[in-house]
Amino acid sequence: MALAIAGAGAKVCVASRGPQGFDETREALHSLTDNLFEVASLDATDEERVGQFFTDVKAQFGSVDILVNSQGIVRLGPSETFSLDDWQDVMDVNLKSVFLCCKHGVAPMLENGWGRIINVSSVRGFQGRSEDSAYAPSKGAVNQLTRSLAIEWGARGVTVNALAPVFTKTAISEDFLKDEHKKQWVLGRIPLGRLGQLSDVMGPVIFLASEASCFVNGHVLLVDGGWVAA
Repeated sequence: MALAIAGAGAKVCVASRGPQGFDETREALHSLTDNLFEVASLDATDEERVGQFFTDVKAQFGSVDILVNSQGIVRLGPSETFSLDDWQDVMDVNLKSVFLCCKHGVAPMLENGWGRIINVSSVRGFQGRSEDSAYAPSKGAVNQLTRSLAIEWGARGVTVNALAPVFTKTAISEDFLKDEHKKQWVLGRIPLGRLGQLSDVMGPVIFLASEASCFVNGHVLLVDGGWVAA
């Protein structure tokens, strides 16, 4: 998504909690654009650091116009024995961090009277699943947070929408999809007959970040190959 938005002409700052992928992201952005870009370390569950991060981004880039919240972790297990620590970790990363980034990232947007916030949800925000008492509820909450913020900030020029992908080939789904039985179950549920690819979210994120979506607000856009429809 960072590459897609940079390719469309935006200056981009990519933030992540750890160093994994930093060099690859920096090299990919460098090969794609001459525009200003930065790769930064950020624990998005820490409000003080989130606030400072957006202050720094505004100082370096001049403004904050588009925010994409793509953070997420998964923990699964029988609910009757599910660890409260694991449950809280999922809520902190999948929901608390999204709220904090929206809270602090929106300030310069409201000052300018224009902004785009895109939260990454999941088909699990629409559906439950056995042994999923944390991830699915966290994504359902992201959907509701998206709608609530859209109502609050829409009249002030900031739209808030979400993307809800199905199983996509990323590190977060890698272990699950290594199980051939589970993989075939997933493929059997997707009418298009394939897994999601990272490229599948590039068009939707550009759409929601641009003037093409100027009258789209509070919407959760499924990028699921028809999973929920089926």
